[in-house]
Amino acid sequence: ATVDGRPISANTFEFYVNGVTRGEQGEVTAERRAELLDSLVRAEVIAGRAEASGLADQPETRAMLDLSRFEILQQAAQQAWIRDNPVTDEELQAEYEAQVKLMPQVQYRARHILVATEDFARRLITRLDRGADFADLAKRESVDLSKENGGDLDWFTPDRMVAPFAQAVTALQPGEYTRTPVQTQYGWHIIKLEGTRPTTPPPMDSVRDRLKQVVEARKFRAHVDTLLQSAKVEKNL
Repeated sequence: ATVDGRPISANTFEFYVNGVTRGEQGEVTAERRAELLDSLVRAEVIAGRAEASGLADQPETRAMLDLSRFEILQQAAQQAWIRDNPVTDEELQAEYEAQVKLMPQVQYRARHILVATEDFARRLITRLDRGADFADLAKRESVDLSKENGGDLDWFTPDRMVAPFAQAVTALQPGEYTRTPVQTQYGWHIIKLEGTRPTTPPPMDSVRDRLKQVVEARKFRAHVDTLLQSAKVEKNL
């Protein structure tokens, strides 16, 4: 199409069609394509009038156009560089091993009883000291949703818990419970450690896509750092 002498190219139109209809089912009909072309024509009419009236030169509009240009060209440059510098299997394996080393090495299974006040928590600890069953007490007294399972929190790593809770759990031996209440932003906890086990890393194939994204991003960032070293940059803040 041509609008007031300004062309809408076939490439622009096809790119627009693909973006709009990506989630639609079935083949894009001729009628649907005609509707989409009409939408582009309307957009070009509006854009042309905006430029003619000087809106494109207003500071805020110019800033938005510049930022859009930065974003689009940066994305295109990154995609092109990654295509020409693909991640190798060796790089993926190295990243996987590095991530595994950073993982918590131990998982914990614990129960807890959550109550609103320290005084009530201390009274519950006294009942536990006298032989009360932890799971039964959690079902009756805890205000946490885990009460339905006797306070059981299943297996977790300490990084998934708030700091005071994690510190208390890791200080316990299996079968022990905290002798003083543990305060968090949720209230007062009594925690019993049921057991521990080594953390099993996920299979590499299950996280391959995420690892690839991490390595690609790091490699491209290093490439940009190299470009910056040779760029002439002047800052005026």
